[in-house]
Amino acid sequence: MQIPVIETERLVLRAFRDDTDFEPYADFYASELTKYYGGPLDRSAAWRAAAAMMGHWVIRGYGAWAVEEKSSGDFCGVVGLWFPEGWPEREITWAIVEHKQGLGIAAEAAIRSRAYAYETLGWDYVYSCISAENIASIRLAEKLGATLDRQITHKTRGLVLIYKHASSPSN
Repeated sequence: MQIPVIETERLVLRAFRDDTDFEPYADFYASELTKYYGGPLDRSAAWRAAAAMMGHWVIRGYGAWAVEEKSSGDFCGVVGLWFPEGWPEREITWAIVEHKQGLGIAAEAAIRSRAYAYETLGWDYVYSCISAENIASIRLAEKLGATLDRQITHKTRGLVLIYKHASSPSN
């Protein structure tokens, strides 16, 4: 499966690269910041999480991209489309490494991911499934214009808020 490369003004969304992306990815997943994303994880579990992310492209035909900052070439995290077995909805997911948070990277990549879901894949709707305690992600979903659709209790993540992204400003 050829993972498409897409760009925004400041970012390149591309396939994950073990040689440049794994170290910052593993460092990120070792931190408490990842408690809303299934972490913290040790290195071997972080590697399996990265492999699952890339395998998602093969199984589903879409997935999350590694986010690279054009100006520096830095790995910034992962953003994209995600729907593993047992997950409540096809979603836009984001996880940005700590030193790149607060720069608008997640929003910029999520907007481009949403456009890909609607324009390239032809989806009618896409969601973001967010831990009720993850205030930063809730704010980002709302900034992107997503609205709270419902909440569920997930077997491993607890209370999850499901935000629906409009396919256009009028939806």
